[in-house]
Amino acid sequence: MTARPALPDGVLRGGVVAVLRADDADRYLPVCRALAEEGVTALEVTLTTPGTLDVLPALRDALPHADIGVGTVLTTEDLRAAVAAGAGFLVTPVADPALVRAARAAGTPIVPGAMTPTEVRTVWAAGASAVKVFPAATVGADYLGHLAGPFPGLVTMPSGGVGLDDVPAWIRAGAAAVSLGGPLVGDALAGGDEGALRERARTALARVRAAREAREARGVAR
Repeated sequence: MTARPALPDGVLRGGVVAVLRADDADRYLPVCRALAEEGVTALEVTLTTPGTLDVLPALRDALPHADIGVGTVLTTEDLRAAVAAGAGFLVTPVADPALVRAARAAGTPIVPGAMTPTEVRTVWAAGASAVKVFPAATVGADYLGHLAGPFPGLVTMPSGGVGLDDVPAWIRAGAAAVSLGGPLVGDALAGGDEGALRERARTALARVRAAREAREARGVAR
């Protein structure tokens, strides 16, 4: 069996990964702090935001109880820079086994993107910590049931077009966590209402908890 770095506790416990894309990385901290205080402690800051790796060490220091990962990792150079900056986990939209192998060598969890069964098999066999079913809205939550047959034990984290109302279906279908960008973060990174952000965070977490309880009640392990 291929060894794979375990997903961070913040991802597995809360079941919500907040994806943050901003005009500038200086906007991260207040939003990350608010999310973490509400219990969303898995935070994905993205390389499409200027300055992300520069501020990552300070974010980690300010939020020691959060698991802060780096997303939109596209090359091994991106990966090495993110690991050097202290990324707690890595996320990529592509099914690149070379990235998975590099992350495994660094001992850092990685969640690569995949959609087709061939892509899923490629990255899972390479040692991915979970598979980012992406873009999730294109296939819908029932797709996880189709994947479960040929890939028992597969750990999934759907991303892309997942709204707050979609969370229960994905968790009930077996997702370990859901990745939420705009539907969770909203306009918070542009100075939007922090109270509304906190309410969305509480809603997302509550929906994960309720869906997990429903899943367990019918005997679905994951």
